[in-house]
Amino acid sequence: MIWLWVLLVAGLTIGGIFWLGKLPAAARPLAGAAVMLGLAGYALQGSPSLAGKPVAAPEEPEGFGEALTDQRQGMADRFGPAAQWLGMSDGFARTGKTELAAQTLEKGLQKYPDNVDLWVGLGNALAAHGGGMMSPAAALAFDEAAKRDPSHPAPPFFAGLALAQGGDLKGAEAVWSELLARSPADAPWRADLEMRLGQLRQALGPQLPPPPADDAPGAAAGVPN
Repeated sequence: MIWLWVLLVAGLTIGGIFWLGKLPAAARPLAGAAVMLGLAGYALQGSPSLAGKPVAAPEEPEGFGEALTDQRQGMADRFGPAAQWLGMSDGFARTGKTELAAQTLEKGLQKYPDNVDLWVGLGNALAAHGGGMMSPAAALAFDEAAKRDPSHPAPPFFAGLALAQGGDLKGAEAVWSELLARSPADAPWRADLEMRLGQLRQALGPQLPPPPADDAPGAAAGVPN
C-alpha cells in the first residue's frame, strides 16, 4: 500500500514540474530522470514498512522540567518594570518561540539594563533556545544578573537549573549548595531548593570523600592547597 502512495506522489511531482512549473521541453527528460533516480534510491534503501521508533530524550532528575514561570517563587518582582517583558517572553517560550522570547528580554534590557530579573529571564530564554543546555551566552546573562545584585537568589537558582537540565549535575550541586547555605530559613524558595538539591544528590549517587590533607597532591612538597 505504501508504494502506491509513493508512486502517486512521484506522478504528482512530475506533473507539477512539467505543467505547473512550465518547464521547458528540453529540460523535461532530465527532470523526469531525477525523479526516477530518487525512486530507485528509495527502493534500495528505504524501509517504509518498519514501525516508527521515537528517540528517547536524555534522562534528567525528576522535577527539573517545570515551566520557569512556576519556579520564580518570590525571586522576581511581579509588578516592577520587568514584569511586562517577562510576561511577553514567557508567552513566546510557552509556544516554542524561544528566539523571540530571548529577543523580547533583550529589548527590555535596552530600557532597564540593570534589572536583575530581566538578566535572569534572558539566561533562562537562551538556555531554552539552546535545547536546555547552558550555553556561553546563557552563562553570561546569569553572570550579569549576579553582578548587579550578588545577594539575589534568582541568578544562582536558575543557573543551577540550567546546569542540571544540561546534564552538569555536579556543577548544579555546587551552585545550589552555596545558595542554600546563604538562604534564610524562612525564604520562600528554600523548600523548593532543598527538594531539588536532594533529587540532584540522589541522582549523583555516593560521592567519594576528599583525600586527607597529608595525602593531597602537593602536600609532601609543601605546596599550599
